[in-house]
Amino acid sequence: MEIFKPSAKTLQNTSVSEEKYNAMYEGSINQPEIFWAVQSQRIDWFKKPTIIKNTHFGSAENKNVSIKWYEDGQLNACFNCVDRHLPHKENDVALIWESDEPDLDVKVTYGQLKGEVCRLANALKALGVSKGDRVILYMPMVLEAVYAMLACARIGAVHSVVFGGFSPEALHNRIEDCGAKIVITADEGVRGGKTIRLKNNVDEAVKGTDVETVLVLEHRDGEISWHEGRDIWWHEIVDDQSNECPCEIMNAEDPLFILYTSGSTGKPKGILHTTGGYMVYASLTHEVAFDYKAGEVYWCTADVGWVTGHSYIVYGPLANGATSLVFEGVPNYPSWSRFWDVVDKHKVSIFYTAPTAIRAMIRAGDEFVMRTDRSSLRVLGTVGEPINHEAWHWYYKVVGGRRCPIIDTWWQTETGGHVMTPLPCHALKPGAAMKPFFGIKPAIVDESGAVL
Repeated sequence: MEIFKPSAKTLQNTSVSEEKYNAMYEGSINQPEIFWAVQSQRIDWFKKPTIIKNTHFGSAENKNVSIKWYEDGQLNACFNCVDRHLPHKENDVALIWESDEPDLDVKVTYGQLKGEVCRLANALKALGVSKGDRVILYMPMVLEAVYAMLACARIGAVHSVVFGGFSPEALHNRIEDCGAKIVITADEGVRGGKTIRLKNNVDEAVKGTDVETVLVLEHRDGEISWHEGRDIWWHEIVDDQSNECPCEIMNAEDPLFILYTSGSTGKPKGILHTTGGYMVYASLTHEVAFDYKAGEVYWCTADVGWVTGHSYIVYGPLANGATSLVFEGVPNYPSWSRFWDVVDKHKVSIFYTAPTAIRAMIRAGDEFVMRTDRSSLRVLGTVGEPINHEAWHWYYKVVGGRRCPIIDTWWQTETGGHVMTPLPCHALKPGAAMKPFFGIKPAIVDESGAVL
């Protein structure tokens, strides 16, 4: 069995040692209410919870499942991602947007982020959106997609982000299922130099639905059809709004977002995540799994249309006051060096991508990696599927130069955050997610659910 032990430098600098992991894991399993009460303190509450964990997973007699976390607590997810950082991070960079074209990037500070989010939140309220309303986002990978998620969270609306690569039919089904009356989109998106006609897809998707408003971001100057009375340009309603918008006080069990699974087992299913437990878990997993340290630039290459983008581009990193990179492009445009050029350009410390992308880069050849520096990299992560041995070794040796731990994360849309993953302090087994995260007690079961 091939095992890769952490370097002395990694062990010296990591925030969670193996001894600390073992102690925290034991506490999370044996005294979960105490453990999660302590972890709840990592986010800000308008009213601190006194009921930490209230879960019932059903039985032969009572098949009702009830899972509630921090149920008497009150908070706001946007406040935790933006406002609470302003006293000490107002001028720190919250988001870096890297365009599909390599010559354009934008940096947004936490202070600027608040203004952008508040203006959009006020615009949504002016359009009649209020607490509990469902808002569909069908956006390219632009900063405004993040603003829209946070603006919904700020006013208590429930966002449902639909991946911009999905068809009008898939978008229609999601609009219908969640009962949205407003869609936020852009005229066009672009990936790898190829145009994606988002607004045209929305026009097709909203037919026969209850959608009353389509808010359109002018991103590409593309030619689009226009429906007077329904369609509204983003800049015409957002730009003149106030930079101040109060945060809605949300119960911990109030919905934060609905995200549809990809439908690999049939019709896509809407997964609803509530606010309190999700925010604690997204923040904790982001900090611990990646050993995130203040001031580092963190980059997850996912799209915000997937749960990885929700938890590890937006809510986890921003709750931790991180600098999170938002990437519009693809790994092979304009060349197969693009990922590593971006890493060098922005001095990325933590890099999180999918094995599919890694395998494609292997086929392209090592020279596209070796022509770049990558010395800023400290931690490498994988997500989305198991990573095969060849891809793991290439990622570890060629990309990371044998010095960056591979954080192989396993989880689901349903869990909202990492369930199995090694930490940088652990010895690594290629292709194995290895260790349960705090609070997770894994078991192997048969087809009937009986533990083996």
